[in-house]
Amino acid sequence: MNADPAFYLRPVVDGLKTHWPENRVVNIVCHGHSVPAGYFATPRVDSLNAYPHLLRVALAERFPYAVLNVIVSAIGGESSDAGAERFTRHVLTHRPDVVTIDYGLNDRRLGLTAARQAWESMIVAAREVDARVLLLTPTPDLTQRTGAQDEERQPLLDHALQIRQLAVEHEVGLVDSQAATAAYCQQDGELSDLLSWSNHPNRAGHVIVARALLRWFMPA
Repeated sequence: MNADPAFYLRPVVDGLKTHWPENRVVNIVCHGHSVPAGYFATPRVDSLNAYPHLLRVALAERFPYAVLNVIVSAIGGESSDAGAERFTRHVLTHRPDVVTIDYGLNDRRLGLTAARQAWESMIVAAREVDARVLLLTPTPDLTQRTGAQDEERQPLLDHALQIRQLAVEHEVGLVDSQAATAAYCQQDGELSDLLSWSNHPNRAGHVIVARALLRWFMPA
């Protein structure tokens, strides 16, 4: 069953809406590879224009009484097996209320079976400490451009499909970056509008992801 954006993060949103002195710190950890880490045209890092920071700014505007941290535990070049290995040390140590997981781009070299095992281990570990989980399908790279060969396009599509399946199977949230990008391109946008590098979004690409994340943080 799909998690419902209207209810899945309700306890977190209630915490963000609470005023001092009853409020508490809300921690969101963005885990993954180079995209949440803020890499634009490698080796340049522009974290202030990457989606974790854009999410932080938008949430502060939406919930002006919140004490809020958006913590980035992402490492450029990493795939989900390495992310799962360090998940307890680098993610759960922050006592997160919400964890986002974004490894789809790099998991193509890992393969579907190993990626599924790694993602499931992180989902289970987060849920054991009552953290809510948002899974992100991959942001685009040039293999997704119009006219690309099927053998180029298919691995990213396969990993996106598996991430969607994991969200349903584990009843956690889904942030479908790939679908949001496709919708942009279907409305006469160009993939190149969203890229700073062959496989890294620019600010416009990160804005699309941040907007998709924000729909999970709607006040009641």
